[in-house]
Amino acid sequence: MAAKEKGTPEATAETVPTPPGDARITWHHAPSPHTLLAASHGAGGGIEARDLRALAAALPARGVSVALVEQPWRVAGKKIAPAPSTLDTGWRVVWPALENAGLPIVAGGRSAGARVACRTARELGAKAVLALSFPLHPPGKPERSRAGELLATGVPTLIVQGGRDPFGRPEEFPELPADMELVEVAYGDHGFGLPKSADLDEPAALALITGAVAGWLPRALG
Repeated sequence: MAAKEKGTPEATAETVPTPPGDARITWHHAPSPHTLLAASHGAGGGIEARDLRALAAALPARGVSVALVEQPWRVAGKKIAPAPSTLDTGWRVVWPALENAGLPIVAGGRSAGARVACRTARELGAKAVLALSFPLHPPGKPERSRAGELLATGVPTLIVQGGRDPFGRPEEFPELPADMELVEVAYGDHGFGLPKSADLDEPAALALITGAVAGWLPRALG
């Protein structure tokens, strides 16, 4: 059974036991929620990623609760993510705790977390998928495409991709079906970091991301 923990005044934390170890959900509750965005992190970082923090700060005021999910390897303080199948297992076991909110769930994540959301969306009953910095291929190896995972979500999907992402620039993505959208963050790298020469600063880039997600959600949920 999930164990409730105290969090900050703005958020609460919940520990969920899974076969690979304890996962953790940090809840950012909307006052009158109509949707839940559940999002996990990538293989190189945690829920402190700038895009995840921005969504957790911006969406609750729009009626979207945000649940940031830390995979067991990250909770345990390990430096290297496990195999994709292990990540999927952790996500599946956390899912019932997310369903307890009683809201339509949009599955999301950044990088490796986006891949997990794509692979499991249909089986878990997610209403839509948010893929932040989807790793279309390993850097420098476009022949090792992961487009199949993305195209198989089976639900409305929004991809938010940096214009300089070495894991896949927007122009490298295949033609997308009608229920998939792609938003480019100009100059952004894999973490949506920007070069000093960009005519876009970080607050503007994050506002672009949160605005794109907030605008897409009503279309995705119909």
